Amino acid sequence: MSTRVLVLSAGTGAACNLIRSLQAAGGISVVGCHADRFVLKKSPADRNYLTPPAGDAAFGAAIRAIVDKEAIELVIPGNDDDVRTLSGLRGGLAGRVFLPSPEVIATCQDKYALTARLLEHGVPAPLTYPVGDLDAIEDVFQRLPRRPRLWCRIRSGSGSRGAIPVVRPAQARAWIEYWGEMRGVPATEFTLSEYLPGRDFAAQALWRDGEMVLIRVCERLSYFGGGSQPSGTSSTPALARMAAEPGVVEVCARAIRALDPRASGVFSIDLKEDAAGRPCVTEINAGRFCMITGFFDSTGRHSMAATFVKLATGEPVDIAEPCESSGDHYLVRDLDTLPGIYEADELFEGIETLELLQRDPADEGR
Repeated sequence: MSTRVLVLSAGTGAACNLIRSLQAAGGISVVGCHADRFVLKKSPADRNYLTPPAGDAAFGAAIRAIVDKEAIELVIPGNDDDVRTLSGLRGGLAGRVFLPSPEVIATCQDKYALTARLLEHGVPAPLTYPVGDLDAIEDVFQRLPRRPRLWCRIRSGSGSRGAIPVVRPAQARAWIEYWGEMRGVPATEFTLSEYLPGRDFAAQALWRDGEMVLIRVCERLSYFGGGSQPSGTSSTPALARMAAEPGVVEVCARAIRALDPRASGVFSIDLKEDAAGRPCVTEINAGRFCMITGFFDSTGRHSMAATFVKLATGEPVDIAEPCESSGDHYLVRDLDTLPGIYEADELFEGIETLELLQRDPADEGR
């Protein structure tokens, strides 16, 4: 008999990737829901339900109605807003969620609070200060180590929202003023931190009762939509490769234990190397899968999505080594195409290289 799960925000990119991973694993029936019928139409779930928006007072009742009608055993959030809303509803869902504690979720959804917590526990993270007031920007610049550039970003959100590298206080002030005037984001929502110039990693980890059960790591090589972002980056890669990085895994483990020695659930962790090559945690999305979870699932011995369902429903999980290696695999993504996942040798298959005739330099200009 299959396990029945409900995925929130069905039809969005992240939720669709998660649903496909769950379906590929076998033995899992997926129901989806979303407040936007047009987005929901794209959901590959077996059945789909239109719900009120997450902020609506009727949302909780709608989720419970779907749970009862479809005999749902597990409700899985699709984004950070879902995580926050579902966390508040966990008391009425009778154990049908597998989330980190409310305190961990709140800390991770405030990037400054997260960074402060990690640094307090000796976990590598970028030195960060809140802006607080536009008149204090020069003071913040002075407090940070002198570097060619600093990193300015909003304390909450995803997808590099409101993030930009800056080299002068005037740039930071203009950027923060723009967001205040045009988007209604106050200066108190911004931070300035040291800029990390090294390699960029994404990790996804499953935990239960303080033990890391499974973790996968990839390196972002280029960014989806990065060219149109002021930051030049994005949390979602256009090109990535699986990475065997024990140092990254070790920092991820320290970070989650610093948040909660009894941590449970799924954690998506962003890290970037500092000038010395040390991986530093820049962000943790607690309680949800990342956009590229299909990359992790299809290149390893164990499906992270399916393992999550087993952990959540109390099924036995026997994984001897949480950090499994899977060879040299690459992820290639673009708009309106399914992600391509290839072994390194496959990248050259079916592609012709045109050998242009070399012209004699003496012929130039004739």
